[in-house]
Amino acid sequence: MNDTIHTAASSAGTFETRLARFALRSARAGAASVSYREAAGDGGNEALPLVLLHGIGSGAASWVQQLEALGGARRVLAWDAPGYGASTPVASASPVAADYARVLADWLDALRIARCALVGHSLGAIMAGAFAAAHPERVAGLLLISPAAGYGAADESVRAEKRDARLAMLAELGAQGLAQQRSANMLSPHADPASRAWVRWNMARIVPHGYAQATHLLANADLAADLARCVGKLPMTVAVGAQDTITPPEACEGLAQVAHATFHTVPNAGHAGYIEQPQAYRTLIESTLTHLLSTTELKA
Repeated sequence: MNDTIHTAASSAGTFETRLARFALRSARAGAASVSYREAAGDGGNEALPLVLLHGIGSGAASWVQQLEALGGARRVLAWDAPGYGASTPVASASPVAADYARVLADWLDALRIARCALVGHSLGAIMAGAFAAAHPERVAGLLLISPAAGYGAADESVRAEKRDARLAMLAELGAQGLAQQRSANMLSPHADPASRAWVRWNMARIVPHGYAQATHLLANADLAADLARCVGKLPMTVAVGAQDTITPPEACEGLAQVAHATFHTVPNAGHAGYIEQPQAYRTLIESTLTHLLSTTELKA
């Protein structure tokens, strides 16, 4: 199937038809339940699984193009983070990254995934970084796409300002209003109407309680500190769209320097570049996997 969404006409029906190939599943993760989508792959048990973690205004469904393009060679899984989709929220009203990392560990245990390549987009990068810092032996490699750094190292006044402004916006607009008014910020001026519709579709389906918890996570997190803990323990890569205005290239490059990570800038892409430039991100993910397999001597 082509890597791009060709038309925005009847977009909801088109998206749901594509998603039907990757029906929503559920697995117990300790005391919680996690909903997810999976491409089982035909690469056999030797292929390194690929796990995809979405950002704050999204969900597992946002990765459908990657499930389509990458799921033939290996097992590819995209979760709904705690509080998203049908996934159980974390217990704390003001969670930290470790809360999500524990659920991720339990979910991977339930799926019998001992080790994987881990991709985190935006807020998903915070969850991925916390998991990698706690369980480096379980991460063959970490790819962070437009990572959100978090405000955990900032002054309390800054953290409160950022948190409260986002919570107020959620209370005022709701999921549908956020999708209508904020989704355009996720993409570059080059994005086609179908990509814009796809981002709106995903954002309109956020669960307000889970989004509010994720907002607290963003205020509490310090991704740079977690990445510093990973240095020398696993290979890391950071990528960002050249026209990302949410996590700008210079900020992402700073995180790459902390992580001693390879850094890539993707042309003609914004914050959700993997949606508007799927071929470029497919190439990036595949090259990252190839490098991991060559350096760790795993068989694809």
